[in-house]
Amino acid sequence: MKTNKSFTKRIKITRTGKIVARKPGQNHFNAKEGRSTQMAGRRSQQLTLSPKVSQRYIGTASPSKN
Repeated sequence: MKTNKSFTKRIKITRTGKIVARKPGQNHFNAKEGRSTQMAGRRSQQLTLSPKVSQRYIGTASPSKN
């Protein structure tokens, strides 16, 4: 099965195999948000995907060794 490229561009697989992504919905128009909400949107969060979903979108959950 092919890897979903649009999804893989939005995530990063760490050296230990964790999947990290930015919180969705925080790209623009945050002027009315509280400062803590603004800063929380800048932090990345760890995604927990089942092996089936990981296989579907990423191809493999292990980090690539180039």
